[in-house]
Amino acid sequence: MREEGFSETVAYIEELKNDIKSLRESLKPQKAEIKQTEKEIAKLEAKKVAEVAKKVETEAVLKKLLASGMTADDVLKKLK
Repeated sequence: MREEGFSETVAYIEELKNDIKSLRESLKPQKAEIKQTEKEIAKLEAKKVAEVAKKVETEAVLKKLLASGMTADDVLKKLK
C-alpha cells in the first residue's frame, strides 16, 4: 500500500517537472519579445528627448533673434 502511494507521488513529481520544463520553454520567446519591445521603447524615448531638445534650442535661437531686433518676417525669410 505504501509503495503504491510512493509510486503515485514519484509520478506526480515527474509530471510537475515536465510541466515546469514546458512552461520554461514557452517563456523563452515571451522574454525575447519583451526585450525587443523594451529596446523599441528606449529608442522612441531617445527620439522624443532629441526632438524636445531640438525644439528648446530652436525656441532659444528664435528668442535671441527677436531680442536682437530681427522681426518675425525677417526670421521667416531666413528660414526659406
